[in-house]
Amino acid sequence: MPATEPLSHDQLDALIVRLRLGVDASELHGSLCGYLAGGAAPRGGNLLAALQLDGAEEATPTPADQAALEALLKQCRDALADPELGFEPLLPDADRPLAERADAVVDWCRGFLGGFGLAGTDAHAQLSDDAQEVLRDFGTIAASTFDFGDAAEDEDALIEVQEFLRVGALLLYTESAGRHGQPGSDRLH
Repeated sequence: MPATEPLSHDQLDALIVRLRLGVDASELHGSLCGYLAGGAAPRGGNLLAALQLDGAEEATPTPADQAALEALLKQCRDALADPELGFEPLLPDADRPLAERADAVVDWCRGFLGGFGLAGTDAHAQLSDDAQEVLRDFGTIAASTFDFGDAAEDEDALIEVQEFLRVGALLLYTESAGRHGQPGSDRLH
């Protein structure tokens, strides 16, 4: 896989299966984005251990899997720092069932909050009121279950929630990057 090609949701799910992790692709992506948005970086360490993921102790990534994890880290960091605001939460494709995509939104929020928490209390202490509100809203989404009625309205609502996640993650990252400076390109070992 070329280094410039971002990992897809399905590719990340396959990596997670190989590493026997207790999360899905959206939750892992959310965890890493939250960790980075909180100002942390797995400097010279193991990404899986830094995110305290199940299976991290038992599964030693192959060189190819390690390269995929490094690509994921770079992908997340670059997307969050993109001056064109091109960041997008990694969720299942739009052709997947609405319920699956809605569950992935919940998983992504849960992961983001967990990763942000792992970044440390300093990440929380200096946030603006808007950023604190984003975290509260992410918490509400992470604790949600969805009822579906009108397919078109539900689709529109999910798109709005995804846009809120995108903008909220960028706000949190921007505030954190302003305090801590942009992390360098770290290699994972």
